[in-house]
Amino acid sequence: MYMSMVYAFMFVFIVCAVGTAFVNALFRFLGKRGYLGNLYPNVRGGIPRGVGIIPCIILSFYFLPGYNDLVLIIGIFAFIDDIFGRRKFSFMNIEIGQFSRGVGMILVMVAGFIHGFGISSILIAFLIQPLNISDMQPGSCAMVTMVMSIIAIICMYIAGTTPISELPPTYTPLLIFVVCLAYCPLDFAGKIMLGEVGNHSFAVALGIAFYMVGGFWWLLLLTIVTVCFIAFVRRNTLKVFFRQHLNILNPTFGDYIMDVLTGGGLGDLLRKWILKDKQYEVTNEILISLGFRRLLFNPHAIHTNAFIPKPHQSFGRNY
Repeated sequence: MYMSMVYAFMFVFIVCAVGTAFVNALFRFLGKRGYLGNLYPNVRGGIPRGVGIIPCIILSFYFLPGYNDLVLIIGIFAFIDDIFGRRKFSFMNIEIGQFSRGVGMILVMVAGFIHGFGISSILIAFLIQPLNISDMQPGSCAMVTMVMSIIAIICMYIAGTTPISELPPTYTPLLIFVVCLAYCPLDFAGKIMLGEVGNHSFAVALGIAFYMVGGFWWLLLLTIVTVCFIAFVRRNTLKVFFRQHLNILNPTFGDYIMDVLTGGGLGDLLRKWILKDKQYEVTNEILISLGFRRLLFNPHAIHTNAFIPKPHQSFGRNY
């Protein structure tokens, strides 16, 4: 059985590597001729986006039966997000991509409940948010995915996870690792982008792997570790982003974590609905250290102010 797994992983690696190279070439060919729109953004002269469709398809085929449905569901709706991006519906002020992603997350939760994940299906769907935020620079999402796959394998040995569907419990995180390893060289080089279809698929796949370790509490623990790891990996770019775009000039690690948890278009849409056009000041040092300035930073506010240290304290806001 173990040799069969080795052969299967070798086959998966080759298929993923070749498929990624093929889609990269195809998207470049079509993109340069103006046929791909949002799938070929003008970044560094043009980079194919949505190449993560290859890992998504492979995971959908090789994931354990009954679990692959969740990856397939989110992959379909995430690819719609990649295609339409920030284009809005003509009849309402909401982006097609955001709407599609939201529907996909809800369907993942529903499918998770049907397959017996219970409340864990909510956490599995939620992992889409931090993995999406991690995919903001070349190779970062791939690195997070591979590292967390290895951690999941280690945790399975610690927890003494029993075989699943007559396969070793480590099959699932190993599959995720192998698929991501085959995909990632061009991503690390900044030649391709996972797109929403890629990072969303890896997010749901990782969530299922975390759940397989030992149920809800292991899923919760590894989700927290994933969020903190992403915040650590992206701390330098987030620091620049906060200063240039959010006017938070002295970000804390709590701000980075809160950005991973609530950043992006979906989080800003919720802020718009909840906070309207208001910008609330956060002056409590404990709340500042926990990232509440980022949580309550409203890009839709009429007036926003820069957050900088006051002369007499380590945190605060100077007008």
